[in-house]
Amino acid sequence: MSQSDDRGKLFRARMLVLLAAVLWSLSGLFVKSPPFLSIPEAHRGLILACYRVFFAGLFLLPFVKINRIRWRPGLIPLLIAFASMNLLFMFAMTKTSAAAAIFLQNTSVAWATLFGFLFLKERIERGSILSILIVMSGIFFIVMADWSGKNFTGNLIALMSGIAYALVVIFFRVLREEHPAWLVTLCLFVSAAIVAPWALTLGHSLTGTQFALIALMGVIQMGTPYLIFSHAVKTVNSQEAALFVLAEPILNPIWVWIFWGETVSMTTLVGCSLIVLGLAVRFLFFRPKRMPDHEKS
Repeated sequence: MSQSDDRGKLFRARMLVLLAAVLWSLSGLFVKSPPFLSIPEAHRGLILACYRVFFAGLFLLPFVKINRIRWRPGLIPLLIAFASMNLLFMFAMTKTSAAAAIFLQNTSVAWATLFGFLFLKERIERGSILSILIVMSGIFFIVMADWSGKNFTGNLIALMSGIAYALVVIFFRVLREEHPAWLVTLCLFVSAAIVAPWALTLGHSLTGTQFALIALMGVIQMGTPYLIFSHAVKTVNSQEAALFVLAEPILNPIWVWIFWGETVSMTTLVGCSLIVLGLAVRFLFFRPKRMPDHEKS
């Protein structure tokens, strides 16, 4: 393959990572849409958390290789962490601004660094330490500035979803030899099964529009970007992929503002900016060390 072909392949892969980030960023656009806002707030988080992952799992199921399916005890903590992340994020989206929810969830990078040090004995580099400090200052701005406001509970839930997300990352590292599509699909279906007993007994009947919208959300916002991203990262290195994925938290509140008019406070904007800065510092100025070939999934 010529050098120009290599450059073309790399460019296409980068665009695919960016496309995946754009699709992931649509979560706020879906959750804050009028058809979903008509669902009582007390029920909305459970319903969305159940059906979104169920339809995403159905979409990904055909891509699971039967001969790669196997059970390992390490799947249990992964499934618990994934189900917690899914439920907490959907609740956060219904109880605080889209900006706060998505940026606080993306603090998972900092939490994963800490958990990697504590549980996997991974070395924390100076870039990670600086990144964590900047991200934590962003968390302080978002959470503490709304201490007595209506979004405080939602901000805390969003922060917990980021911690759960970090645990998902850690357990995926532990299980990196397993088939990715199998792991993700299993996580999606188990997450739906855990929430289903509560969601199905709420006594709330979804309209045809709401049901179709949730299915669309599961396929477009969750299932499709996973397929795109898993294909693209075979060509794009982890540093570049992490930078492109930063488009998700940036675009998420922008879509909600453009389509549904949701605005955010100045303190939330400052906090979100600090979180983006912290993540950019980690991946832009301090290049992550390359994993040995035998450690790559």
